[in-house]
Amino acid sequence: TALAVGGPLLKSSHNAKLGSIVVNAGGLTLYHLTSETKSHVQCNGVCADFWLPVLAAGAAKPKLGPGVSATKIGTIKRPDGKLQVTYAGFPLYRYYLDKAPGQDHGEGIRYGTGIWYAVSTAGKIVKVKTAPAPTTTAQPTTTSSGGGGMGY
Repeated sequence: TALAVGGPLLKSSHNAKLGSIVVNAGGLTLYHLTSETKSHVQCNGVCADFWLPVLAAGAAKPKLGPGVSATKIGTIKRPDGKLQVTYAGFPLYRYYLDKAPGQDHGEGIRYGTGIWYAVSTAGKIVKVKTAPAPTTTAQPTTTSSGGGGMGY
């Protein structure tokens, strides 16, 4: 169920919400799980059915399209022995519900002790800024009891 792709394996795309992010050859958003490290893959088994690891094709260096840095590309060995592509040390995955370029349905999803985030072409995880709580400018309504007199 993992995803091994040919052609330009990684390239850059501008996402209206996330900025300049790393995508696969088909333009689909690639993600990283924050609880994973440069040397430890956590997403295995059923997790990898929903979050498809981006696999290197054999021992060949991953191919690159425009906008990504060759110096940030690497691989990590998965528990099954396959090589998974990393960007700036982040193991990369594609979310199964992202079906078209520009979709980012996996952004911010919690999994175990980590959270899934897209990866920027600068090699950082991309956290969408949430809008601040709305503030009101209305003044509170006050009532005064004028002492009970009729004022005649």
